[in-house]
Amino acid sequence: MSRDLSTYNSELKLKGFNVFQIEDDRTATRIYSRKDFYKICLTTGKSKIHYSDRSFGADGTILFFGNPNVPYSWETLSTKYVGYTVLFSEDFLLPAKRSEKLQKSLLFKMGGTPILEISENQRQFLNGIFQRMIEEQQSEYEYKDELIRNYIELILHESLKLKPSENYNQEKSGAERLTTVFMELLERQFPVESPDSPLQLRTAKDYAKNLSVHVNYLNRSIKNVTGKTTTALISERIVNEAKAILQHTNWNISEIAYALGFEYPTYFNNFFKKQTGTSPSAIRLKKV
Repeated sequence: MSRDLSTYNSELKLKGFNVFQIEDDRTATRIYSRKDFYKICLTTGKSKIHYSDRSFGADGTILFFGNPNVPYSWETLSTKYVGYTVLFSEDFLLPAKRSEKLQKSLLFKMGGTPILEISENQRQFLNGIFQRMIEEQQSEYEYKDELIRNYIELILHESLKLKPSENYNQEKSGAERLTTVFMELLERQFPVESPDSPLQLRTAKDYAKNLSVHVNYLNRSIKNVTGKTTTALISERIVNEAKAILQHTNWNISEIAYALGFEYPTYFNNFFKKQTGTSPSAIRLKKV
């Protein structure tokens, strides 16, 4: 029993990939689960990217690699922002035989620098690859998936030739950067789509381990920046998700409790009542 997300997310999961032109996508709503997909963007414009515990200021053309295991957020600063994006699952890429060097590329390397500054000649070459992917995506060619995989690998090979950017912005304090990526990682755990795929990160220690920092440093940073504790922010987000599940699915309380990381339904009931002052059943009765 799964939970309905956007039509786009469902289509993306079905195909395992999608490629589109950013300037043609301004008015479109593309909601997808970041935790399931890799992302490669070729963009031209002014922006700021927060990735792991670092921030990067871009003003020109960059090639960006988004890894579902590493939180990131993106601020577009210029009025005109153009380029291309390809989203794909690891399962989609698996049929291709990846060389050892490819597996060490920026896309798969957890500690790598995911941003490359691109020259005009490189931009034109990469534009051509993205345009060919878009053409194949719309074609009826029987082996278009294999061809698109080859184009993605070609982008990866090109990235191996380039030197990662060193233009990291240090305007934000360490605590602010850590808070930014914590909030992104927290949000990435949701929505919970099925009782069979419960929350993996439930406590401040879980998040600290995932972000490779000591839990005391995480707690102190979050408190200084937001005025709230790490546990309070996690609890608030879980409560909001619980309310959404109660009102928009027919999962029973045991399924909801398990999906949200509670060992027993009574633990979930007690947690929910402490946070909201009411019971999960009462919220469900308000379902419209």
